Amino acid sequence: MKFIDEVTIKNKTVLLRVDFNVSLFENLSISDDLRIRQSIPTIKYLLKDHNKIILIAHLNDPEKRDKKESLIRVKNRLHEYLPDKKIHFVEDFTKNPEGIKDMDSDIVMLENIRFYEGEKKNDPEFAKSLAGLAEIYVNDAFGVSHRDHASIVGIPKYLPSFGGLLLKKETTILKRVMENPQKPFVAIIGGKKIRTKIKFITRLVKVADYLLLGGGLANTFLAAEGYKMGDSLVSSEDIKIAKDILSHARYHKTRFELPEDAVVADDKNDKETEVRKVEDLEPEDEILDIGPETQAEFGSIIAKAKTIIWNGPVGYMENPVFKRGTDFLYYAITHNTDAVSVVGGGDTLAAIAKKEYLDKITHISTGGGAMLFYIENGTLPGLQALEKSNN
Repeated sequence: MKFIDEVTIKNKTVLLRVDFNVSLFENLSISDDLRIRQSIPTIKYLLKDHNKIILIAHLNDPEKRDKKESLIRVKNRLHEYLPDKKIHFVEDFTKNPEGIKDMDSDIVMLENIRFYEGEKKNDPEFAKSLAGLAEIYVNDAFGVSHRDHASIVGIPKYLPSFGGLLLKKETTILKRVMENPQKPFVAIIGGKKIRTKIKFITRLVKVADYLLLGGGLANTFLAAEGYKMGDSLVSSEDIKIAKDILSHARYHKTRFELPEDAVVADDKNDKETEVRKVEDLEPEDEILDIGPETQAEFGSIIAKAKTIIWNGPVGYMENPVFKRGTDFLYYAITHNTDAVSVVGGGDTLAAIAKKEYLDKITHISTGGGAMLFYIENGTLPGLQALEKSNN
């Protein structure tokens, strides 16, 4: 696999797959444009050599065309970062593909690629129709490179294909922390369910020195350890898996840190809360955040780390009352300036959006599922497609 800074691409029409799947407010305005900003270096790099760029991206996962999931708002935000560039928006590239080639624009943005059935089906004819728009394909969409979709794995079969600068940055840092991490290596894992992160946790058990767990996921591990969890979220069908992972961690001498105390309430929407030790939970208690003792313990471990990976909030983020544990972890990570830190996952990015000290994190990954997949498998379908294209 080659990246765009390792080859010469000049005066070409380039299909550039980006991940512009931004988060939106209820009024459909963009709440966080990190994913747009992170692909701008690749866009500028290609433009400086007089290439014309055709952007392919998606927004959410629509079942059909819907103005609520149009990329027009993304196009307008992109133009704010590239005010001197002409950006033309194409609602349906299939109606006049030849016309796209003749457009007098620096950048052409295609409408939400998931409006087309052929995208998720990885339809060869659909991939071929996209490839027919350009001479070169560049994948800068790390966040969706774990998908077997036409714009990720289909197009490289028909065009010379390369990785973008963001894709290079993402894969380089993840390869570094997984293959040659500085020690101690601390992994922080939150979220709701074990099942989506079994392979991720199992892989980290082999390389990390500490695993710090929070969120609903931690509840299941606590239940596996024999604690009565009150009215907390517990994935009962995954208790056996949790026991196996705990046994796996003991075998590898990885310290598995579970919450010692928790912030509880009778309901997720409550503002009235109490702190309880995990062994003292009442039947009506619902764990909704890590407690102060757990924060202190996790903080002391994070402070001595040399490598940190964080995926998943440790509290119920929808209620600000239960964000304190996640906020504490964020500030603990940003204040350890000696560590290489990687943060990823959609909910995690939402939790830290617009916070101060973001520049203190070594790398904020644009991919949640893609980051998990890469750590689990050491590669992604999108990367493999680029490798095959260059062989």
